[in-house]
Amino acid sequence: MKILILSAYDAESHKAWRQHLVDMLPFASCTSLALPPRHFSWRIRGNALTWALAQHATLCKPWDLVVATSMVDLATLRGLVPELAKVPAIVYFHENQFAYPASRAQHASVEPQMVTLYAALTADRVVFNTHYNRASFLAGVAALLDKLPDGVPPGVVERIADKSDVIPVPVAIAGVSGKKPDDAFHLVWNHRWEYDKGPENLYYALARLPVELPLRVHVVGQRFRREPAVFSDIRRLLDERAWLGEWGYLTKRECYENLLSNAHAVLSTSLHDFQGLSVLEAVAAGCVPIVPNRLAYPELLSTQWCYSIADTEGQGPEFSEADACARMVRLRVEEWMRAQLPTAPSLDWLSPAEQAKHYRHLVKSVAVKKTNGGPEGTIAPV
Repeated sequence: MKILILSAYDAESHKAWRQHLVDMLPFASCTSLALPPRHFSWRIRGNALTWALAQHATLCKPWDLVVATSMVDLATLRGLVPELAKVPAIVYFHENQFAYPASRAQHASVEPQMVTLYAALTADRVVFNTHYNRASFLAGVAALLDKLPDGVPPGVVERIADKSDVIPVPVAIAGVSGKKPDDAFHLVWNHRWEYDKGPENLYYALARLPVELPLRVHVVGQRFRREPAVFSDIRRLLDERAWLGEWGYLTKRECYENLLSNAHAVLSTSLHDFQGLSVLEAVAAGCVPIVPNRLAYPELLSTQWCYSIADTEGQGPEFSEADACARMVRLRVEEWMRAQLPTAPSLDWLSPAEQAKHYRHLVKSVAVKKTNGGPEGTIAPV
């Protein structure tokens, strides 16, 4: 079986998913085309043009299956390269453009949403990493279509829902070291240094913690040329309280995995996470999760590990999610001080070995064309 994998915005999580996919399909010969994760607006709208002309010979090969991320403008690519229109296709959604929080620096545009909508419609199967991702995408499509003035046929959302699945990105289970350090409670915040990961929430939560807590806070993750100014405030706070641990991106994977293996807990303050791979990696390495009771987290982790504004009931209207986060961090530190910190939940069900059977079944079922002369996902009249 010959499979073409297309990743139009090959961020770290997308790259990891691609590599897992190839490893899980030993029976297939896989070829990947990937574009760098920069210039988002151009990348999501221009990838079909880039590939159709620069990679035409590769695209025209006799593929048995195309597996594309949702950033791929699959509808346009199939139009520019008609040979691809004959090949069954799976579109994988790591995230969706309907539930992504817009920043003040972004211009409002419906383009990214329409690209992913058309990709979902032209695909034979649509796969989401979580039920939260699937539900928020379908709800976003419905809301968008309701705003359009005319020419919207019925059944669009139902068509996508009927051919959709939920299969998570596998999480490699790192080896957990023996005894955790006892000099302080080691807390990791390991996300991209961007606004959507909630660095302001991180700052407010840390500021609400008692100064005397024996904390070591590691703020790591991918950094960019421009980053929210609040990171300077976070570092100043950690310095003042002698809580500062690792700071900045750890370029060596071994160093990062050692940090996760030795830490006691991992923290998310995100405004959006469609699966939260960085958190799940840390949990797999033995970190206790401290995550918001929203997004994909209640689905993936028990609410035992989630904080919410409801946790501050009776405390007054000025209490926020940051207060709830701080309360859970303090609780975990106090449990650790009493040697009663709970064990991190098992994520064996997310391992590549467990998820491989779902991916293999998906690939084999979609790669078989219908006997009616066209791919399973060919659009017919509603």
